[in-house]
This record gives sequence, structure tokens and C-alpha cells, in this order.
Amino acid sequence: MLQYDPIEAVDHLRKADSALRGVIDQAGPLEIESRGGAFKSLGRAIFFQQLAGPAARAIMGRVLDVLATDEERWYEPHHYLAASDDDLRAAGLSRQKLTYLRDLAEKFAEGTLREEEFAELDDEQVIERASQVKGIGRWTCEMFLMFSLGRADVLPVGDLGVRRGMEITYGLNDLPKPEEMQRIAEPWRPYRTAGSWYMWRALGVEVPEQGRGFKKDGK
Repeated sequence: MLQYDPIEAVDHLRKADSALRGVIDQAGPLEIESRGGAFKSLGRAIFFQQLAGPAARAIMGRVLDVLATDEERWYEPHHYLAASDDDLRAAGLSRQKLTYLRDLAEKFAEGTLREEEFAELDDEQVIERASQVKGIGRWTCEMFLMFSLGRADVLPVGDLGVRRGMEITYGLNDLPKPEEMQRIAEPWRPYRTAGSWYMWRALGVEVPEQGRGFKKDGK
């Protein structure tokens, strides 16, 4: 669940930033749904990296069929570890993503990562822990914080969509660099997650699937 009140967040943003207020008026209420489950969320993140939504969903569905489960139930780490590389490749997984998902499953199976630990960590600690998995970098960790852990104050400065949204909303001559993004978003605190969501909406585009990025996270 969200760790903040979305109505309170929008009210704060409207009062703190007149330019953002215009985006909110056009885009409407904040619609972020927290998706629970660290293993599932990080797994979905890997599936969606560098792929359009329909393509990623199709591959993910075929992999879930191989693992004899479905998206609602997802799969346990040992299910993935027991599957053959040939079957997973036949379902459409690239060798790189197969390796990333295997590393994720291994870390949860052996207890290096645990479902319950993430709720106890602050944002930077979550990023440090989750980025131990091959293929998961800061951007994916930030999406995990925003869309799975429901954290309130995340600003993904490496996200091209948020950068473009700022360029349009604030009439900039070029895409803002991280330092400028931090300055622009300072009045949004402590609700920079919500402000970032509205930057995606400023583009008139679908908010990205959690883990499906505009930049490459792979290691």
C-alpha cells in the first residue's frame, strides 16, 4: 500500500508549484497503485526492461506457462531455478534476462534477499540491497520504491519521461540535468513521487510499467 495519502500529496503539489498545478488540472487525480511482493515486483521489472508493454507481457505470459503458474500467483524462486534454460529461451527470454531472473531467484532462495526486509529499510538502503541483483540498477530500484513499496519522496532523475515532462511543464530549452531536476522538484518534497508521476502525465503518455524503463539498467 502507499506510504502516504495521495489526496494530501496532490494538495501539497498544487499549493507548492503553480506550473505543476496546471498539469494536475489536466491530468486529474493521482492514480498510483502499490504492487506488493518484492520478488514478483523485481521479477516483473526485469521482464519489462527495454521492451514495450505488450511485448513484455507476451513473453512474461509464456514464461509463466513454462513455470506452470500465472501472474496472479506468480512463481516461487525454486520454480524458476528448476526450469531449463532451453525452455525459458523458447518462451522468448533473452539470455541476458534469463541470467538476471536466475540471479534474482537465487538471491531470494538462498536468503540473501528477503521479502520482509525491504519495508524496514530507508530508500537508499533499498536501492543498495536490490541493486545486488544482476540487471537491476538505480532506475529499476526507484520504480520499485515508487510502485511497489509506495514510497512518497522518490525523484528518478535518470528517467527520460520525467525529464521530458519537466522540459515541457517548465518551458525549458533542453532536457534538464539531475541538478536542475533536483532544484525544480525541491518544492514537491516530501511528495516527489507524485510530482514525478505528473511529469509522465504531462507528456500525455501511459505511466511506465513498473520496471519498464526509458534507460538501460543492465550491468
